[in-house]
Amino acid sequence: MKRMIRASIGRHEKIGENCWSMWLKAPGITEDVIPGQFAHIKLNQGEKLLPRPLSICEIDRNQKALRIVYAVVGSGTKDLSRMKSGEEVTLLSPLGNGYDIKATAHKSIIVGGGMGIPPLLELSKQIPGEKEIYLGYASTPFLQKDFEKHSDELRIATDDGSYGYTGTVLDAMNYYHADGDVLYSCGPRPMLQKISEWAKQKGIPAQISLEERMACGIGACLVCTCKIKKEKEEDWQYQRVCSDGPVFNSQEVVWDA
Repeated sequence: MKRMIRASIGRHEKIGENCWSMWLKAPGITEDVIPGQFAHIKLNQGEKLLPRPLSICEIDRNQKALRIVYAVVGSGTKDLSRMKSGEEVTLLSPLGNGYDIKATAHKSIIVGGGMGIPPLLELSKQIPGEKEIYLGYASTPFLQKDFEKHSDELRIATDDGSYGYTGTVLDAMNYYHADGDVLYSCGPRPMLQKISEWAKQKGIPAQISLEERMACGIGACLVCTCKIKKEKEEDWQYQRVCSDGPVFNSQEVVWDA
């Protein structure tokens, strides 16, 4: 059940180029969060901007804290990056539907790209069985040491060749012959479409988390709709990424929308 609280900022630091990590004290929320869900964060500074929808990177239930890893892409996240430990934000979470972890899978493939990588960290911690993880970056990686703790095999690809395999994350998957019983992914839409096509060719069921621009975060404004076609239905229908997703069955997404 989602709740709105005043959350105190704990450790807050820059971890990469234009990339920040923030821990938030969130009692009453951490107990209900599952991997793939997100939070709305609003600064308590009288600003008129809408809350920022940000994915949840990690959950520490012992400390009743959530970790948010975000990129500074506008005035809202720029102001957020300036906030200090001990200051408070308004937090609404958990929001959306997360990943359905397949306990029967012997081996899982986890694929992330860009700022779609952070929400996959908690998934990699919770998912049972063997894990083969592929992370794609434009340049310098972030969070790779965190993922190393929770993976059986970690492959990193960079577009500019500064680290790991040179090329896209899908190129790396083909090069290293990725294989598993189920696939989980999050990242830019073009990447997700290609990953979904790859999974379909391999006969591997896949769950993907769509990155769409959101406003309200609770399904009221219809800004973040996508086309979904269920297996037994004749035609597609619009669904809201923020409330029906952000995680969907990859074969149900209508990619030419």
